[in-house]
Amino acid sequence: QVELVESGGGEVQSGGSLRLSCAASGLTFSNYAMGWFRQAPGKEREFVGAISRNGYSTRSANSVKDRFTISRDNPKNTVFLQMNSLKPEDTAVYYCAAVISLPYTVVTNVKQYTYWGQGTQVTVSS
Repeated sequence: QVELVESGGGEVQSGGSLRLSCAASGLTFSNYAMGWFRQAPGKEREFVGAISRNGYSTRSANSVKDRFTISRDNPKNTVFLQMNSLKPEDTAVYYCAAVISLPYTVVTNVKQYTYWGQGTQVTVSS
């Protein structure tokens, strides 16, 4: 049974930082591209960042570029999202997701992902 568990969310003031983690189990982690998405109340789930299964390729949404960094530790079956210079508009539930893929493939389409975590709340106050 595949399980993705996010952690590291919380409340932070504008300009602050948080590091989200997503621990995966029940799958061969190094075969999966990983992604981070977020969903604010009343809005659709949107792409934040993604990383290839080998960790060499990454992509970030324009809204978070230069502020958020995605990385992964394959031996520890974990993907991270380092979030700096947080803004109130970053407030959302953040989800990690997994999809089996080729080594250098980055997947940004929410519909292509197979497995999802339950999400972790990030709240940025002004």
